[in-house]
Amino acid sequence: MARFPRSVVPRLLYTFFSSKTRRFYRSPTAALLLGNFEVRQFSAGNVARAKDAKEPWWKESMERLRNIGISAHIDSGKTTLTERILYYTGRIHEIHEVRGKDGVGAKMDSMDLEREKGITIQSAATYCTWKDYQINIIDTPGHVDFTIEVERALRVLDGAILVFCSVGGVQSQSITVDRQMRRYEVPRLAFINKLDRMGADPWKVLNQARSKLRHHSAAVQVPIGLEENFQGLIDLVQLKAYYFHGSSGEKVVAEEIPADMDAIVAEKRRELIEMVSEVDDKLAEAFLNDEPISSVDLEEAVRRATIARKFVPVFMGSAFKNKGVQPLLDGVLSYLPCPIEVSNYALDQTKNEEKVMLPGTPDGPLVALAFKLEEGRFGQLTYLRVYEGVIRKGDFIVNINTGKKIKVPRLVRMHSDEMEDIQEAHAGQIVAVFGVDCASGDTFTNGSVKYTMTSMSVPEPVMSLAVQPVSKDSGGQFSKALNRFQREDPTFRVGLDAESGQTIISGMGELHLDIYVERIRREYKVDATVGKPRVNFRETITQRAEFDYLHKKQSGGQGQYGRVCGYVEPLPPGSPIKFEFENMIVGQAVPSNFIPAIEKGFKEAANSGSLIGHPVENIRIVLTDGASHAVDSSELAFKLAAIYAFRQCYSAARPVILEPIMLVELKVPTEFQGTVAGDINKRKGVIVGNDQDGDDSIITANVPLNNMFGYSTMLRSMTQGKGEFTMEYKEHSPVSQDVQMQLVSTHKADKAE
Repeated sequence: MARFPRSVVPRLLYTFFSSKTRRFYRSPTAALLLGNFEVRQFSAGNVARAKDAKEPWWKESMERLRNIGISAHIDSGKTTLTERILYYTGRIHEIHEVRGKDGVGAKMDSMDLEREKGITIQSAATYCTWKDYQINIIDTPGHVDFTIEVERALRVLDGAILVFCSVGGVQSQSITVDRQMRRYEVPRLAFINKLDRMGADPWKVLNQARSKLRHHSAAVQVPIGLEENFQGLIDLVQLKAYYFHGSSGEKVVAEEIPADMDAIVAEKRRELIEMVSEVDDKLAEAFLNDEPISSVDLEEAVRRATIARKFVPVFMGSAFKNKGVQPLLDGVLSYLPCPIEVSNYALDQTKNEEKVMLPGTPDGPLVALAFKLEEGRFGQLTYLRVYEGVIRKGDFIVNINTGKKIKVPRLVRMHSDEMEDIQEAHAGQIVAVFGVDCASGDTFTNGSVKYTMTSMSVPEPVMSLAVQPVSKDSGGQFSKALNRFQREDPTFRVGLDAESGQTIISGMGELHLDIYVERIRREYKVDATVGKPRVNFRETITQRAEFDYLHKKQSGGQGQYGRVCGYVEPLPPGSPIKFEFENMIVGQAVPSNFIPAIEKGFKEAANSGSLIGHPVENIRIVLTDGASHAVDSSELAFKLAAIYAFRQCYSAARPVILEPIMLVELKVPTEFQGTVAGDINKRKGVIVGNDQDGDDSIITANVPLNNMFGYSTMLRSMTQGKGEFTMEYKEHSPVSQDVQMQLVSTHKADKAE
């Protein structure tokens, strides 16, 4: 054993660093036993600091944690890749193929991969261990319509793997997913899969990612052979060749780089160093001074650039042929951030949703987000991502969205279908709790702060459908499904149509509602018939109108008597409230105990306007006078008087119909720009912006929702399937006179039927 100066150990001015475990030891023997070590000397300042700040107890476990998502275009091999990851990390013990002959199917698989969300893991967060690191793989939904759900899943991720197919390259869904990750500032790695397929060309895909996704990226690996000759990979950072042996590629063998590949390896490594030094000053300095760049320096530079979201390292392999998955897992540990390296913001509800930076340490007050609900065998299972503080079994926590205080009855860590009971969890971890009644997106704290992780303002639904189960027997399952979806997704609402008695579901668009109807069919085995989609119109008034109505009814015994006078007027534009009632009666013309009944009557009347029976908004009702009878006046009499008074003066107030206007953003190849713009004008849309992004045109327009039915099919046929659009609610605005007349006559005809 190497001899050390005697002064080393007692004064503890040296620590011994073992590169095998990547930890510091106080004694040289411990480091030696664990393999190659180096002596690192502390300066006096460091010693003082080390004494004061013994590394916090949580630092190491936080650094050994990764929360990642895997997302990609349909059929790029996400499911197969996830299956391999679970196999190599020891979570499952045999591999099944997606379309396997053994009839088992992949662990993560479900029937319709396209329809399901990103990765089809039975649970929202699957946890596995790789080289003493914990990796949580989180399900990421792929559809734009679930704005809220996508937002939540991406809030929970700290990093992501973007999978490309080496033949298909960058496809439309890859672009959408990448755009979302950019919006939520998620650092990412790319993985080019299917290198064993005919026509595999990873360099073409890399160039596409640079041009189409504007990725600042470079390969960190070079394949040895392609298509059927694909044998292994060369790591450009460590300069080693890796081959995958064993029946399922579980034995990774590191060898020297084959001599015939030296030239390409040198060229690609230089390209990698150039790309990284463009965004990392420390590496740039070494590169410009022509200093030799060690693999440690390069690895650290790639990590810094990736976490700062300035660089995307590209890995390669073939999940189906079991090649390249283990180096990808190493890449997740080396280059993706741990929870303390990501900045998370909360919204302070006491200060009007002001943004607050969370340090993300277990020392602070508890802040946790419920990002996914699941109906388990034992009731509702709620997945929590803890952002700050510690959550313990038996603690009392407060749901900020509802204000309820609840006790944590059982805390578990999900391990596929098995659950592992735990006593506590700290910031950065993902756990599940049982028996906590909440909706997804709710934030829990220990009561000392009023933070929410997502905004409490939920967009209003813009489209409705009438649904009813085909068979009478399945009513129970049907209502169970609707209740669950309402809890999961705040933008999904359920109501009852008073006239027809049908169940009405409302949501953020055609696709949103279609997917829910499909989920009712698939998950609850209930066939539902769907009515024609309805747009949620509103009505409002444009001028002031007086009312003076006397409701008098005498039919033997106590009669009904109530008189109300006053006026209605529109509220000023931009007012936060939709309905205002003001009592300006001086004296006791109407006894004060009847005033609430009058307000209730007006509110009820405003629920359906007389033009097309939709709710009336932005209206102010002022009561100036009235009359009552000592015996015959009652709450009912005044309520009816208010309802009839409203109907009497409504037409004099020049009512108009408001329709939802959607902000539509289209991304289409430039050659189709004219056709698409013409079609928007035909749909009475107003184009408000037109930008170029590479070969694509980005058109922004405000279009009435009523004219957007079936648009996705139309857009696909106009752009040969290359166009895509997103649509979000902007405002309600008045319809033109001809549309109003048409809507009113349709409403009258429906009523007559």
